[in-house]
Amino acid sequence: HVQLVESGGGTVNIGGSLRLSCEVLGNLYNTYCMAWFRQTPGHEREGIAHLGRAGLITYVDSVKGRFTISHDVAKNILYLDMKNLKPDDTAMYYCAADRCTYWPNYNRLWGQRTQVTVS
Repeated sequence: HVQLVESGGGTVNIGGSLRLSCEVLGNLYNTYCMAWFRQTPGHEREGIAHLGRAGLITYVDSVKGRFTISHDVAKNILYLDMKNLKPDDTAMYYCAADRCTYWPNYNRLWGQRTQVTVS
């Protein structure tokens, strides 16, 4: 039984930075990849950063150049480093894992979510 445990998040000023962490408790299948999603009230959950096979990384346009996804293999922690934050980045953030080929329609494993507020 694999769990994704998120930490980080909070309130930050416009232009500020924040790091989200997602610890993987257990072992994922080698066919799985990880990603970060976010959701605002009244909107669908959106995949914003994906760490695919062979280290292939994908970002949604709205976060390119500002957000960085990375994975500490030794600690088995997925990170999302966010800089130059904007009010539009205010959302509930989720880490997720699923079969790599399902991106961006992940629906298998989710973190407990963490709120990011930019004001």
